Amino acid sequence: MKRADLDWAHLPFGYQKTDWNIRYTWRDGRWDEGVLSRDETIPIHIAATCLHYGQEAFEGLKAYEQKNGEVVVFRVEENAKRLRRSCEKTFMAVVPEDLFIEAVFRVVNANRRFIPPYGHGASLYIRPLVIGTGPQVGVKPATEYTFLILVTPVGPYFKTGFKPVHLVVEDEYDRAAPHGLGDVKVGGNYAAGLRASLRAKQAGFAEVLYVDALHKHYIDESGPANFFGITPDGRYVTPQSPSILPSITNMSLVAIAEELGMRPERRPVAIEEIFHFVDAGCCGTAAVITPVASITWRDRKVVYAKSDEPGEYCRKLYRKLTGIQLGEEEDRRGWIRKVPPEA
Repeated sequence: MKRADLDWAHLPFGYQKTDWNIRYTWRDGRWDEGVLSRDETIPIHIAATCLHYGQEAFEGLKAYEQKNGEVVVFRVEENAKRLRRSCEKTFMAVVPEDLFIEAVFRVVNANRRFIPPYGHGASLYIRPLVIGTGPQVGVKPATEYTFLILVTPVGPYFKTGFKPVHLVVEDEYDRAAPHGLGDVKVGGNYAAGLRASLRAKQAGFAEVLYVDALHKHYIDESGPANFFGITPDGRYVTPQSPSILPSITNMSLVAIAEELGMRPERRPVAIEEIFHFVDAGCCGTAAVITPVASITWRDRKVVYAKSDEPGEYCRKLYRKLTGIQLGEEEDRRGWIRKVPPEA
């Protein structure tokens, strides 16, 4: 199969049309066999619950071409589990984990010519989505759901790539409340963050760093990613909160940090602790790791990187994680799943 004619080294992080998406329908208590479609639009009822009552959840993962030419996905089982939790919490039909993985393999194989070649710093972004498509007038779950996956080749999430960015602490607007939906991946969390994110960008920052909605005292997460800080004695500290999305990247970095002797700590992190860190980063599927150059909180500012170069801890973590994803480092934990061409 001839690879798509794209500028692989300069791909933006954005939607690029590919050949196929895949769609499954839940009706009468079961999911159908799924179909590949070239259509970029969805026919949807005007009273669908996803439009009126927010019955929607999604995921994000990536497929990579490794050094040996094989196509793989990273920790796909964890994405399947997280989507299950999101569906359960929003009272939608659950996508079984085996169906999720099968769908990922089918759509990746159907779009293999759009997988960026090894060595270009790009990947095939995979976006699974579950929406309530059955009509309801009245707040209740739908009787019909659509599970679909689109894919698109992408470059770095931030335009600067693996370069430090500047954050500002957001303690006026809330992203998610305790006991709400902050710990699952639903669109409403991101809509709630638009006000703060756009305001921060207009002020010259890359993103915001949220504090918790209850106490306004503890770090939650950055706009599109989890947060971590490194202490002077080399500990990897990342916030623990019921309103934080459990990042699969962060989960992986905790294990890598321990392997590298960084003694990971997942706990409530007071906002004042930003002034005690020597390095910091944001992490998630889209950004992988984005080093933090500085954080501004009210009239105070802490600087971690005085140049365009990331700190040593971010470099070590990034090198190890991406090395595993790209087949440059041994995968000793079984995180990598090869996409079988015949799937």
